[in-house]
Amino acid sequence: MANPKAVETRALIHAPLGRDAPVARGLLAEAGMEALISADLADFAKSLGDEICLAVITEEAVRSADLRAIASWVNHQPPWSDLAFIVLTQRGGGPERNPAAARLSDVFGNVTFLERPFHPTTFISLARSAKKGRRRQYEIRARIDEMKESEGHLHTALVAGRLGSWQLDLETNALHASATCKSFFGREPSDTFTYEDLLASIHPDDRARVLQAVRSSIENTEDYAIEHRVIWPDQTIHWTEIRARNVGDSRSRRSLVGVSSDITERKTAEAYMRRLNETLEERVAARTTELQNAHSVVLEEIAQRQRAEELLRRSQRLEMIGQLTGGVAHDFNNLLMAVIGNLDLLTRHTGEDPKTKRLLEGALLGAKRGAALTQRLLAFARRQDLTVEPIDLVELVGGMTDLLYRSIGDRIELTLDLPSTLPLTMVDANQIELALLNLVVNARDAMPEGGSITISADTTETAKTDDLKAGTFVRLIVRDTGQGMSPETLKKATEPFFSTKEVGKGTGLGLSMIHGLALQLNGALRLRSKVNDGTTAELWLPVTAQTAKVRPEAPARSLEPGPKPERLTILVVDDDALIAASTVDMLEDLGHEVIDANCGADALAILSGGQRFDLMVTDYSMPKMTGTQLAAAAREIKPNLPILLATGYADLPAGSEINLPRLGKPYQQDQLAAEITKLLRGREAV
Repeated sequence: MANPKAVETRALIHAPLGRDAPVARGLLAEAGMEALISADLADFAKSLGDEICLAVITEEAVRSADLRAIASWVNHQPPWSDLAFIVLTQRGGGPERNPAAARLSDVFGNVTFLERPFHPTTFISLARSAKKGRRRQYEIRARIDEMKESEGHLHTALVAGRLGSWQLDLETNALHASATCKSFFGREPSDTFTYEDLLASIHPDDRARVLQAVRSSIENTEDYAIEHRVIWPDQTIHWTEIRARNVGDSRSRRSLVGVSSDITERKTAEAYMRRLNETLEERVAARTTELQNAHSVVLEEIAQRQRAEELLRRSQRLEMIGQLTGGVAHDFNNLLMAVIGNLDLLTRHTGEDPKTKRLLEGALLGAKRGAALTQRLLAFARRQDLTVEPIDLVELVGGMTDLLYRSIGDRIELTLDLPSTLPLTMVDANQIELALLNLVVNARDAMPEGGSITISADTTETAKTDDLKAGTFVRLIVRDTGQGMSPETLKKATEPFFSTKEVGKGTGLGLSMIHGLALQLNGALRLRSKVNDGTTAELWLPVTAQTAKVRPEAPARSLEPGPKPERLTILVVDDDALIAASTVDMLEDLGHEVIDANCGADALAILSGGQRFDLMVTDYSMPKMTGTQLAAAAREIKPNLPILLATGYADLPAGSEINLPRLGKPYQQDQLAAEITKLLRGREAV
């Protein structure tokens, strides 16, 4: 949408006789409005648009003219638009005494007739009024656009959260339910689904409770939330949760508006937990009866039950987080492939300008850090083991200083209170960096008006507690002077998806990921907070006696092109146009002839055409046919064709096993060239 302030002062004039046009333009200039003059009526009609604030036209210019084009534009204005017209008439030529002028009211709609001669002040006043009215129309347009955008965001949130929306008119009992809502009652999107159908589907044992909740909401004009069983048409029993609000419209018609969600899996898990608890309680009771004097294998049974419950909750949290992060991280990894590939090529084709080279190297470094993050997220989504090694937390935090300062902004003071040395601790450095960044960002968000964050570390000993074994620990502490949390909020802070931030500002996963990481590392995350008194987060990590590994410095990568390999004919297959283009550019820059295909079917058609290829480079994750499936089919056509599989997965999904060399995404030109050389060494072209 155009910026209203940039266009709202433009007027359109059509006055072909005498000096009416320049006079009107001069008066409009005094009113602070730019004016466009149309030479003829056709140009006037063509120039009408949303950006015009006011139209000025003389009555004699349109007295016997064809006004259909203007009338069509007026009648088809957007709902927010009502463009004002000023018609300049001769003395005695107003609509009250001139039927011909009166017909212009039907054409222009929002029209003011100004008889000549007129006082300039009158004309300027009319122009300013029209300008003010148009500005209000632009504001209405902006509100309409915002409402549409909000509706789009709401729809996206409902889809992402697997929520079905519905509305019940309390006067007519007419029910409108979304396709997702219908699916929770076993219906197809095209099925008719009335309020009577909904009531009939409620389990008989739950129906009275649901009806009572509805009556209470209607009588007391209050919200309600209820969980109940539903019987699908196939007679299977499912669980749904209903949340509703009693609302009224401008005509005092009241409706229940709400959302529904399928909680069958949760209820099944809860039933399993109840059975598990009952079983464990029975075992404890039996053991207690059996060993009346052995009050202590009972404590062990209770401890086992608690550990089993915690492991189940933890696995459920990890599963939910993995499902959310896996797909997003994989797609973002593909985008980084295009970014890194193109930046890599740019570094090889720029001149010797130091600033340009520095900027490109900085951009490439940032993209590589993004790629490293997505690899960690992909690994987490598959719940792979952490890469733990002895780490000096002082050195780790010091290496993150620039990133932390950039993350908090100018209104927050960051203080590092770190000792010169700390005992080493066995951790995954990448995950600890991510955890620290999450804690700092959370602290920043808790201080919208500014404040201070202090990062400190120390060594402490503890006896055995509920969350820690006895031993020596390194504590990484993040303190802020922010809004703090109530006791109720603090209890839920590490639960997955719990967040006090507004919609769109947080996922509720940060603290739960840090909590899970601490448990995996045999440590703990401890939180202390009071409302209006800030929050302190302590990450406890066990001390290790192992020594740090010596890391040899990696040789700097030369930006000078190496010797050109022999010219090959290569088939590139990738359904993502950005990645395909990047790979093609890298290969052509190496001197190869490249043909690309955007799906497995196209690639097989090309291979069947008889053209000779030295190599095929294919993506793994493609719709309809994966890279491994394409490779198997391609070997049927050209049995000796060398194939290189490009993928962002550290481990391919189950069922995709095939003996193919792999190139991890994102990759750079020298990595691609090295893999091709290694693959083709000693092989003959097909």
